[in-house]
Amino acid sequence: MREKGLSARLFTEFPPVSATEWEAQINKDLKGADYEKKLIWKTMEGFQLRPYYRAEDLVNISHLDDQNSDFLVLQENKRFLIRHDIEAIDIKTANLEARNAINGGVTSIGFAFNHDCNLDRQMFSDLLEGIDISAIELNFVLCTCVSNLLSMLVEEFKDRGLDAKRIRGSVDFDPLGYLSLHGNYSCKSDVISYQIARTQIEYARMFVPAFRVLTVNGQHFHNCGSGIVQELAFSLAIADEYITSLSEPWLPETDILPRIRFNFAAGSDYFMEIAKLRAARLLWKRITNAYLPDQDIGIEMNIHSVTSRWNKTVYDPYVNMLRDTTGAMSAIIGGADSLTIEAFIGAENKQDDFSDRIARNISLICKEEAYLDKVLDPAAGSYYIETLTESIINESWKLFLQVIEMGGYTESLKTGFIQHSIREMSMQRDMNIAMRKEILLGTNQYPARDEKAGTRPGLPFKEINADNERIVEPLHMYRGAQSFEELRMKTELSGKNTSVFLLTFGNLALQRARANFSANFFACAGFTIIENDSFTSIDEGIDAALKSNAAIVVACSSDEEYADAVPVIFEKLKKKSIVVVAGYPQNLLEKFGQLGLNHYIHIRSNILETLTRFQQELGIL
Repeated sequence: MREKGLSARLFTEFPPVSATEWEAQINKDLKGADYEKKLIWKTMEGFQLRPYYRAEDLVNISHLDDQNSDFLVLQENKRFLIRHDIEAIDIKTANLEARNAINGGVTSIGFAFNHDCNLDRQMFSDLLEGIDISAIELNFVLCTCVSNLLSMLVEEFKDRGLDAKRIRGSVDFDPLGYLSLHGNYSCKSDVISYQIARTQIEYARMFVPAFRVLTVNGQHFHNCGSGIVQELAFSLAIADEYITSLSEPWLPETDILPRIRFNFAAGSDYFMEIAKLRAARLLWKRITNAYLPDQDIGIEMNIHSVTSRWNKTVYDPYVNMLRDTTGAMSAIIGGADSLTIEAFIGAENKQDDFSDRIARNISLICKEEAYLDKVLDPAAGSYYIETLTESIINESWKLFLQVIEMGGYTESLKTGFIQHSIREMSMQRDMNIAMRKEILLGTNQYPARDEKAGTRPGLPFKEINADNERIVEPLHMYRGAQSFEELRMKTELSGKNTSVFLLTFGNLALQRARANFSANFFACAGFTIIENDSFTSIDEGIDAALKSNAAIVVACSSDEEYADAVPVIFEKLKKKSIVVVAGYPQNLLEKFGQLGLNHYIHIRSNILETLTRFQQELGIL
């Protein structure tokens, strides 16, 4: 009774607040400022997100009416698998690494082979020696010798007295993914590729029914700079083409659908990535219902998530661990069936025991300490995430239908529609990074100034050379940080004087703010920063700048003090250094331009282009 009385008093003292009242208070606090500019966030996909959401926002969300919610949630007692991928170049080394990873808590192993992997039965047995293959998931990446591999796997199970029908895992056979990245088919033609796909599906159905033998690598689109809508729409278009190409006249859909696995990237956009996987399951259900309207069992989407490579950096590499952590959390909360966290120094095409352990432990902490796999569909009912999910569903489906109307994925690839769409998005993302609207910590903002990376291994995602003649223009995988990293490495290796002297004077608050801005700005290109306390006079600052022999001198103060001080600074230093003004004083531009001063850095600067021009003037480029 006491609790009921307390609740009644609380509801009396804190009555419900309507959306109209919230909006009135927000507009009052804005004091005439533009509501949309201040509080509405527009995503790269074009969604407009409000500052808050309420229960009434769920009323018009169609996917909440879905009665078959088992497509959205993890099955009870089903825990996501922690996967570790290994390059199986040397069989014994790969086996040892796999065993160590399993002892460290891994529940899924991926062996990556070359495309011409010539495994014999003994080599395959050596690869799996000492591994309890009935207790973990087995995955085989980049294999064209699929049928032979599956038969060897079945034989290995039989030799150990195990039931092969309990094998869990996948084969990363994705002919359209290969076509997208290389411009041609790994198996010479689409006809041969689909013959191999048909053979492995039939074999899997008979001998390893729990094995996924056809993969859709949506992560490729992400790592080419695509948006979430493109990643989903193009992935579904590939899956749809696999179904139609294999079902007519060869296989029934009931054999094809349960054999498909989707590999999606886990990026940094935390809530969007959660909503992406939830939207993917609903979209897949929409497609499977079109093919098999009366069957729900066994055709739910199987999702493997891989932490993004696009957001990784060579400089300040330990920040990659944080990026991997948020990506992993998004994937787990979104409902991934398995998760690979790549080594945090993977941006350098290098990994070691320490980075592998860190990657593995991120998953283990999420599972064992944060209990992220204990709740079924934890994002369900969130006003914000459900709204994001609905927006992603609608836009992805619209783009998916556009691809289908163009004749499907392959035809869209041949016309260049896929490449053009992703290139447009990646250019927008590149511009956001150049303008620092999208931050890559340690690369385009707050760089570690003393860090050197010029002697590190080459950057990944260079142009893929195809052995055969290309029949389509391939997609280009890269990382968002690469342009800045290449810029900085050129500075490091140039041997030129790249010192930047910060001439601080006048208004103390503004000089410090602009000095900090300038230091971060030039440090992104690896320039050496010479910081100073406030100079008591302009002449004192000029003398110190001359003695420093700095290549660049940045005036840091208020616009009001620039009017008299900058002409003096420019006149005395222009023959020795490049003089730069921190800020963009509109009323002084013409006056300074007449003097010959035309270097400004400010928050609207394209930092990549501006730093490139300074490198050119210093003879670095």
